[in-house]
Amino acid sequence: MNYRTRLRNVREDRDLTQDDVGKVLQKSQQGYNHIETGRAELKIDDLIKLCRFYNLSADYLIGLIDTPEKLKY
Repeated sequence: MNYRTRLRNVREDRDLTQDDVGKVLQKSQQGYNHIETGRAELKIDDLIKLCRFYNLSADYLIGLIDTPEKLKY
């Protein structure tokens, strides 16, 4: 599974809109949509914010592992 699909699935599983997640990343809904649809790349700073927001490891969010792991500090 690619990371874009994983990001969408995690967002939808938590009943969040693209606008909700965009606000976390300080982006518009359209800006976040571009990440999920491949028109923009996910920046490392945004990945870190998403890991903290979802409390999930980066490995899971980017699709390196298939089992959700909580963020380890």
